[in-house]
Amino acid sequence: MPNQVVMGAMMTCTFGAAPSSLVVLPSNKVLAEGPPAANIMDHKPMVNIMPFGVCNSMANPTVAAATAAALGVLTPMPCIPMTSAPWVPGAPTVLIANMPALDNVSKCLCNWGGVIAFSNAGTTKTMIP
Repeated sequence: MPNQVVMGAMMTCTFGAAPSSLVVLPSNKVLAEGPPAANIMDHKPMVNIMPFGVCNSMANPTVAAATAAALGVLTPMPCIPMTSAPWVPGAPTVLIANMPALDNVSKCLCNWGGVIAFSNAGTTKTMIP
């Protein structure tokens, strides 16, 4: 069974070098075992999703420019997440702030090609459909 995702849940990106933790603002007004619970709309870069160290994606313009300057040697650059779409699929039968709750099997796509996933939901609260 999927677990509810809360503030502090650990995430990884396929092109990132380090894990990051999810930031959930208290605007959802729902707590899950203490911390604020997340919904699929908690995907905003530099608000909810913080950097993953350095980025290795050639689709990222800063990585592409640095790699070109290094004569084709892949040159990772600081990660600035670019997530423009909500997490998918979420838990459509559980609503938080009128949006589907975010569970630990959901994914978020970065515009630079990375897939962001949860390595730890931040809670052990199981979603009940």
